[in-house]
Amino acid sequence: MLVHPSVAKTSRMSSLDGRILVTGGAGFIGSALVWALNQRGCTDIVITDFLGSDEKWRNLVPLKFADYVEADAFRRRLHEQSRAFGKFSAVFHLGACSATTERNASYLADNNFGYTKELATWALGQDARFIYASSAATYGDGTRGMDDKADDLGRLRPLNMYGYSKHLFDLHAQRAGILPRIVGLKYFNVFGPNEDHKGDMRSLVNKAYQQILASGRVQLFRSHRPDFRDGEQKRDFLYVKDAVEMTIHFATDASDAGGLYNVGSGEANTWLALTRAIFAALGREPAIEFIDMPETLRGKYQYFTQADTSKLRATGYHRPITPLAEAVKDYVQNHLVTGNRLGEASLGS
Repeated sequence: MLVHPSVAKTSRMSSLDGRILVTGGAGFIGSALVWALNQRGCTDIVITDFLGSDEKWRNLVPLKFADYVEADAFRRRLHEQSRAFGKFSAVFHLGACSATTERNASYLADNNFGYTKELATWALGQDARFIYASSAATYGDGTRGMDDKADDLGRLRPLNMYGYSKHLFDLHAQRAGILPRIVGLKYFNVFGPNEDHKGDMRSLVNKAYQQILASGRVQLFRSHRPDFRDGEQKRDFLYVKDAVEMTIHFATDASDAGGLYNVGSGEANTWLALTRAIFAALGREPAIEFIDMPETLRGKYQYFTQADTSKLRATGYHRPITPLAEAVKDYVQNHLVTGNRLGEASLGS
């Protein structure tokens, strides 16, 4: 098998043998990651997050971890004393403002870019494996490619400040020469349990389920491009249970890999296919209504995303991707209908 140049020869030593830090660990992908680590017997985990006033604290309840620290307190104490929390073998930096509609550019620049720079420097300084969340939003509308093997990151044009804040750190890591020593994961459209708190940033599966309960119908945006019919805009949808397996892979079997990696299913599916799978999981006939896309979104909307996962596969990741209909069925029947979060007693969790 051909191995990408960024994957060095490795003894495949796991980075999960010591203490683990998960930033954003009460959030969607972060809490799913802690759940998956627990499945491997890892409990010496420090979680940081901003719990705020929403309900994401509920994601923590079924999980096993050593400590929880508010993210601003963690950041402040690291400034004062780099060893304040002891030594870590792995740092999964998933904490960020993930709202693609956030307009406070200064906040995004500090929270998503500045804090990531500080954590990366700190993690490398104590020889901890540093794995962070980049985003497929860095690719913009996709016309400049979605290639995680390309070195010319400057060619990319993110469509919103969220994507740009992620892009800024990717560029910094490359310029600083640390990108080969860390891993940035470009998550595509991840959906699944533990996302209830995300409001408008929830996946269509979550939103559609609530719409079906309320009205029996699902609303989708009309296409405002002639080359895409209504509902046939395509995205790379990835189940969160697959996303966290890919994430952990870079701390275990690919513990010496470095650089940017697409994290997706490798297959583009239409919104119609996703919506029909939701109705099928509920045993209902599809009832779909098309509505106009808000003007504020039309210039920032991605009509097609699809992850090229060949670079990920070249690191030795061989797990099959959960088929879309199967993933939707598991999410709907074992989590949305039951209300169970990851780690709670539920078939498939």
